[in-house]
Amino acid sequence: MGKKKNEKRNEPVAVEDSTVEQRAQHAPQWSSSARYAAEFFGTFLLVLGGVGTALFAANFPSADDNQAGVGFLGVALAFGLTLVAGIAAVGHISGGHFNPAVTLGLLIAGRTDARHVPGYLLSQVLGGIVATSVLALVLSGKDGAFAAAQSTGFASNGFGDGSPGGYGLVSVFLVEAVLTGVFVAVILSITAKKEYVTLAPIGIGLTLTLIHLISIPISNTSVNPARSIAAAVYGGALPVSQLWVFIVAPLAGAAVAGLIVRALGRRVVQAA
Repeated sequence: MGKKKNEKRNEPVAVEDSTVEQRAQHAPQWSSSARYAAEFFGTFLLVLGGVGTALFAANFPSADDNQAGVGFLGVALAFGLTLVAGIAAVGHISGGHFNPAVTLGLLIAGRTDARHVPGYLLSQVLGGIVATSVLALVLSGKDGAFAAAQSTGFASNGFGDGSPGGYGLVSVFLVEAVLTGVFVAVILSITAKKEYVTLAPIGIGLTLTLIHLISIPISNTSVNPARSIAAAVYGGALPVSQLWVFIVAPLAGAAVAGLIVRALGRRVVQAA
C-alpha cells in the first residue's frame, strides 16, 4: 500500500495529462506541478544568468566610459548559454519554454494544450522576478551598487531614453516583434524534427544569442515578457512605463509565427 502511494507521488502521470508536444514526441509524461516547477526554474536561470551578466559584467560604452566589460557578445552569450542549460536540464519535463511569447506561439501552432498555459505564464513571470530579486539582494551588499543599477534601469528594456542606442518606439516595437517571431519559428521548426532532438538546445540557444547581438543596442533585447517584467520591477519609473511594448510586441510576433507555422505545416493528404 505504501509503495503504491509513493509511486503515485513520484512517477510521471498518465498520457492524457501531458502536453500535445510531449505526446507527439512520445516524451515522458509529467504532472502539472512538475511542469510548472520546470518553467519556474528555467526562467529563473535565464534571467539570473542573462540579466546578472548585464548588471555585473557589462557596461554600455560612452564618451566618458569606454569600458565594455564582457561587452554585447558576453551578454548575448550569457542569455544563449543559460537557455541551453535550462532546456537541457528540464526541457524534457515542460518543453523548455521559459518565455510567455514562446508559450503563446506554441499554443497557436497547436503544440501546447491551452489548459497548461496559465500555469506556464505564472511560473515564468514568478521565476523571472525571483531571479532579479536575488540580483537585487546581491547588489545591496555593496554600498551604492543597487542605487547605481536602478539608476541605469536594472538592465531593463526600453525605447527613446530607455533604449541603449536611443532608438524610438517604432524601431523598438518592430525589432522586438520580428525577432520574437523568428525565435518562435526556429523553435517550432527545430523541435518538430526528432533527428534534431539532441541539437535542439544548442540551436535554440544560439538563435537567442544572435537575436541579442542584433538588438541589444536597440532595445536591450527582450523577446521575452517575463524577462522584461522581472527587470522592470527594480528598474524604476521609466522601464515600468515602457513595459507594455515588451509585452505586446513579443506576443504579437510570437502569435504571427505560430499562425504561419500552423498554416504551412505538413498535412496528411487523403486520396479522393
